[in-house]
Amino acid sequence: MVTPTEHAFRPQIEGTTGTEASAFRILIVDDDPSLRRTFPHVLARPGRVFDECGTIGEAIARLEHEHYALILLDYRLPDANGLALLDWLTDHHRDEAVIIISGEDAIDAAIAALRRGADDYVRKPYHVAQLQRAVDGALHKGALEKANKLMSQRLKASERLHRYLVESSPDLIFTLDSTGRFTYVNPRVKALLGYDRSALMRRPFTTLVMPEDLDRIDGLLSQPSSLPGESFSVELRLRRYRGGPSGEGDNITVSLTGIPMLTQEDDRRVVGLYGVARDISERKRAEEIISFQAYHDQLTHLPNRVLFKDRLELAIAQAQRRTGALAVMFIDVDRFKLVNDTFGHAEGDALLRAIAARLSATLRRGDTLARLGGDEFTVLLPDINQPEDAEIIARKVLEALSPPISLSQGQFRATVSVGIALFPRDGSTAEELTRHADVAMYQVKRSGKNAYRFFDPSLNTHHRDRIALENDLRSALVRNELELYYQPQVSVVDRRIVGLEALLRWQHPVLGQIPPTTFIQVAEEVGLIGEISAWVLERACAQVAEWRQTGIEPPRMSINLSAHDFHRANIVVNITECLERHALTPGQFEIEITESIMMNDTAGVAAKLRELRAAGISVAIDDFGTGYSALAYLQKFPVSALKIDRSFVRDLEGPMTNPIISAITGIARGFELELVAEGVENEEQALALRSLGCDVMQGYLFARPAPAADAYGWLISPEQLFRSMDTGRLTEQPAGLTA
Repeated sequence: MVTPTEHAFRPQIEGTTGTEASAFRILIVDDDPSLRRTFPHVLARPGRVFDECGTIGEAIARLEHEHYALILLDYRLPDANGLALLDWLTDHHRDEAVIIISGEDAIDAAIAALRRGADDYVRKPYHVAQLQRAVDGALHKGALEKANKLMSQRLKASERLHRYLVESSPDLIFTLDSTGRFTYVNPRVKALLGYDRSALMRRPFTTLVMPEDLDRIDGLLSQPSSLPGESFSVELRLRRYRGGPSGEGDNITVSLTGIPMLTQEDDRRVVGLYGVARDISERKRAEEIISFQAYHDQLTHLPNRVLFKDRLELAIAQAQRRTGALAVMFIDVDRFKLVNDTFGHAEGDALLRAIAARLSATLRRGDTLARLGGDEFTVLLPDINQPEDAEIIARKVLEALSPPISLSQGQFRATVSVGIALFPRDGSTAEELTRHADVAMYQVKRSGKNAYRFFDPSLNTHHRDRIALENDLRSALVRNELELYYQPQVSVVDRRIVGLEALLRWQHPVLGQIPPTTFIQVAEEVGLIGEISAWVLERACAQVAEWRQTGIEPPRMSINLSAHDFHRANIVVNITECLERHALTPGQFEIEITESIMMNDTAGVAAKLRELRAAGISVAIDDFGTGYSALAYLQKFPVSALKIDRSFVRDLEGPMTNPIISAITGIARGFELELVAEGVENEEQALALRSLGCDVMQGYLFARPAPAADAYGWLISPEQLFRSMDTGRLTEQPAGLTA
């Protein structure tokens, strides 16, 4: 069989030149001008012409006057989503091929697009080669469909106009007697089947029919029609004669039209058959290619998403009738992007084909392995008696991939993350089972990869809560739900506030106050952290300015920045401009960073920190000692303070109970850095820290984080922070330390 990517057929349209006929007009519908300019470059081929627009309305206006071979359609557009254009094409009986390009993670978007007639669905981010293959396949499929339609039209026209032009007919035309033997055959038989006309006379027609098709023609020849003039059509495979002792050869597929020949008498008896056989081998081949492309993945030749869904729905219906069970496995290749980025897409394709072959070898007869796209595979396991059956196959999958895979660039050890959903326990529809298997797979990804896991309903709840949290967080800034709390940093010797740390809180309308540990990671993952950090900076500066207007000179304000903030080139400019906007001096602010920031892009981070220090802004390392502490980093990065993490302070009972704190205080003295202890909750901890030389502290012993109004009260009357403690011992000079 011809593979789906071989010999692309582009029929020439009557009335056009060869150059015009081979041209493909492609419409790009995307609201991103840079993508609209990029697509014609990466998809350029001889004979392709590109038009572009940015909205559904513009696309419809063009389609009302132009016809396109292909539409590259973004899923999210300013005036509607891509499904609206798919509906318009259906309503207007248009035949343009459509490839949806979308950043949607939900499988429902892809299912909706494919159900509305989209030819392919490319998920962002995508590789250029993936998009090129999708475009080539869609154009190739459209050309084949046009060729198939044209061939069918010619077949019908030939049957109407040239039925009796026997001798010059391109078809095999013959007559049979009442016993089914040849009484006439036209000259076409020599070219078509390789037989001489004389060799077939009086020979049964069935001797030319392949054994597998005899049943279809025997009944028609043995039971003459009772209705005068009734004809029949049937597809058959006929033998071809190639000479030699056996006379055997290959076969062709013909569309046979048979018309009973009737007597002229009153009884109108059937005395024979008039037949026309047309060679449709090429058409059948084109249909097979179109069918293959519609239901199979072009790279691995595995079933695609559409065929997998059909088989899964059929298996569910059968399981429901038999009260049986089945399993769906969602398989994602770990670290696949590493291969593509390191060795190129050709090696990535070779890896996917090798993985598909190994996965196929582990499955039972009757199981279905499909490729959904990218590095994602699904498996249908019907007739599962118990969950352990699916577990056995999952282990086989992991074991099958344990030997290295040989690529042209070397060997690569592939691993996969496998999620498993069971019917009927985990869902009753194909969509539910596939989605829940996907959820279980992502949990494996988060837990270390190269393993399998069954779906747990709590995972679905977690994912729904996470999505809800993301949606609410996007609106939190608009709805003014974020708030800054403040916690003082005090000098126990001088009994005064030396600093305030601004701490972000989210006052959710339903869930109440949400701490940053719950939502900051979400903000980083969905790209909101930059906007939130800008809000924190602006609000903290505004608060300091408000306090100064009341006549109070606030102590230094500390704010925390995410590692993602330091990926932005303009972070230092944003900070200094915000200070200038509120007429604040750089010395009034301190930026707190984590040790992990210093591990990422060392040169770039160090440069930004030097700019901050040069501007007069202090830089403190938060949670010092919990991450990647190294003296080398303290030498490279111009920090001004260290903050001892609360985990070291928590169990502190005496000056020698925590050597880490002793080491940190020594480091601070050696590098001439300020030192702040976090999480101080009782006087014993404060006394131990003071004995080690740490004077500035922060924690519940002095005050919990509170709104700006409470912080204003501390600034007016700082002595209230020390009322509940005996500060006599705390103000004593630690033994062995000089003033």
